Amino acid sequence: MDVMRDVSAELRAHIASRLREVEESEGVRILYAAESGSRAWGFASPDSDYDVRFIYCHSRDWYLSLNEPRDVIERPLDDKLVDLAGWDVRKALRLLLKSNPALYEWLVSPIVYADDAAFAPAARDLFVRHAEPRVLAQHYHSIARGQWKSEIADTAQPKLKKYFYVVRPLLSLQWVIRHATMPPMNLDALVALCPPPAEVHDAITTLLEAKRETPELGRGQRIAVIDEWALAELDALQPDRHTFAPRDATATRADADVLFIETAKL
Repeated sequence: MDVMRDVSAELRAHIASRLREVEESEGVRILYAAESGSRAWGFASPDSDYDVRFIYCHSRDWYLSLNEPRDVIERPLDDKLVDLAGWDVRKALRLLLKSNPALYEWLVSPIVYADDAAFAPAARDLFVRHAEPRVLAQHYHSIARGQWKSEIADTAQPKLKKYFYVVRPLLSLQWVIRHATMPPMNLDALVALCPPPAEVHDAITTLLEAKRETPELGRGQRIAVIDEWALAELDALQPDRHTFAPRDATATRADADVLFIETAKL
């Protein structure tokens, strides 16, 4: 599946127009914008939303006030299913220093809408050097456990797409425990590189094909082989049961300060 072709030229132009409107109305400069969510993860439906996420920078004086104004910009879903949300660069770099995986996924998304070719490459390199494997593992385990409990565990007929929100973080968690690095973003890549048992693999593949071809996958009977595998993995992959080498964050914290100062032109 070529995700780059999943967004038409017309839709890209619409997104570019909306990003320009944000710049003009908010007085900011967008450094980078990309797709997040199911389209970037590789399991979008034909009618999935476009989850456009961006990082922006204010003018120099905005950062010199003792008061810190709101550092998030959001726009509601429009009639073309485009949802916009962005973080100020200072917020983004603070989250980077907390090893926030969502930021990294924005930075490595296969669908990019805007890129100044300066901030994102530097931030990606910084994230890879800084990220704490234990924090990443705790994040993915928490996401998988939370989705399991809230969407599947006590439901006879769950929304079938919710299985992806358990499977993907579990495979990402496997990757982090094995490699102590950031996992691939795409679900197909994760399934290939961290293959589950054959019957689980087949069930995931069947569900993926249905999700990509069906406007609304809807509810359905529980998928027993995925249920059993997920529960076993949630137990076996608890981060506290695994050892992670700590990172020395001194250098990367200094580098993050430099990147912020250069980007905000302080």
